[in-house]
Amino acid sequence: MKIFKAPRLTTQIMIVLFALTLANCSVGVATNNGTTKTKKVPPGQAKKMTGQKSAKNYAPGHNK
Repeated sequence: MKIFKAPRLTTQIMIVLFALTLANCSVGVATNNGTTKTKKVPPGQAKKMTGQKSAKNYAPGHNK
């Protein structure tokens, strides 16, 4: 009887180890949404966020 228990035990250990290696595999799926555009914050809103009195530094086209 001991002859059959040793291979059965090793088979069970191998199955458990194989199951653990499969459980540790992870597949990551990255999605790239190229259609979403990030809007630039308007100069007045940037002024409010920083607490400055002038929005001139945040308006690139206005050089007054």
